[in-house]
Amino acid sequence: MNCSGVLLPLANTTTEAFRRVPLSSTTGIRRKSFYSTRNSLVIEAVEGQASPDNPAESVARRLILLRHAHSSWENRSLRDHDRPLSKSGQADAVKVSHKLQQLGWIPELILSSDALRTRETLKIMQEQVRGFLEAKVHFISSFYSIAAMDGQTAEHLQQAICKYSKDDILTVMCMGHNRGWEEAASALSGASIELKTCNAALLEATGKSWEEAFSLAGFGGWKLQAVVKPD
Repeated sequence: MNCSGVLLPLANTTTEAFRRVPLSSTTGIRRKSFYSTRNSLVIEAVEGQASPDNPAESVARRLILLRHAHSSWENRSLRDHDRPLSKSGQADAVKVSHKLQQLGWIPELILSSDALRTRETLKIMQEQVRGFLEAKVHFISSFYSIAAMDGQTAEHLQQAICKYSKDDILTVMCMGHNRGWEEAASALSGASIELKTCNAALLEATGKSWEEAFSLAGFGGWKLQAVVKPD
């Protein structure tokens, strides 16, 4: 039980009852008492404190929608899925990783397309900033194909985030492709967002869970905090 304080005997009682006294006095906070017949305890608890009967407050949940860095077309025999990054794309991935670190937007969970160019973008970011390396990563093959389907990416990302994320994860990064990533960022924020290669839209909503954040914000309700670009 998350109640801070010490237990003191209650006066004029025949039972072994106690009252929990806070270690530091706090004004302006209401308290209520609970009586436990099993342990003969009377405990004062601060109202509003998280407990099974009083769920945690809504918190800010941050979503990074990052388009992969620029890819190379040098080898025309490669499938689109297998194209690597170009030299400029590699340099851009370095820059964006440090910009996200400077802004404090380091994900705890990364969901990424399994295309080679998104894998290489992530690998460079992990080499540059330890926080990206410490994040849990899932490669999702459907992120590659869904991006080519009109108007379906935002809902698909929502389903994936709610599937893989836990409530204690507050920052998620989804890595993928246009046109879907651009459409999703615009749909969630209600703004017209352009995502060139290695651009990241930083979106924020609140909720006790990711499901609640998506439900409360809906399409158009996510706040666009910034669009991060390499230059």
